[in-house]
Amino acid sequence: MCPQPEFWLRGPVDSVAPVLMPAAHALLQTLEDAEHWTEGMSDDQIWLTPQGASSIGFHLMHLAGSTDRLLTYARGATLDATQKAALAAEKDPPRLGREDLLAGLRKTVDAALAQIRSTPPETVFDARAVGRAALPTTVIGLIFHAAEHSQRHAGQIVTTAKVVRESRAS
Repeated sequence: MCPQPEFWLRGPVDSVAPVLMPAAHALLQTLEDAEHWTEGMSDDQIWLTPQGASSIGFHLMHLAGSTDRLLTYARGATLDATQKAALAAEKDPPRLGREDLLAGLRKTVDAALAQIRSTPPETVFDARAVGRAALPTTVIGLIFHAAEHSQRHAGQIVTTAKVVRESRAS
């Protein structure tokens, strides 16, 4: 268990508009949970797929990639070739080590926080489009989804880490 309360109970995040504070809190909580619950795990454990569940490695890689993609759309941009290649790689991910996966997630969360800090509150309801189909949403819709999506995968990391550790102890 982490020694501090969850991020949403630690007060405001510097330079984040109140309307976007829950997203910043969720992304910071995701990173902290990923770091905490994978601590001491071997790279082999990171890539185990207990009972066919997705590996922790997949979740870490997907967290970084999906957050980056969602926030690209929030900026009103489209995915570039590197982002499309990263998305394709998630189907058969390279077996990166824990530290490399966490470094990628840290970099993504740092970039996400920078973007959240630079998002003017008066623009959060601006229209945005997602993907080739240009599905309609808003800036806040994308930022919120990036945050809640990250929390879903953090929960899967925690559960999978518990299962992997328990199977090792048995």
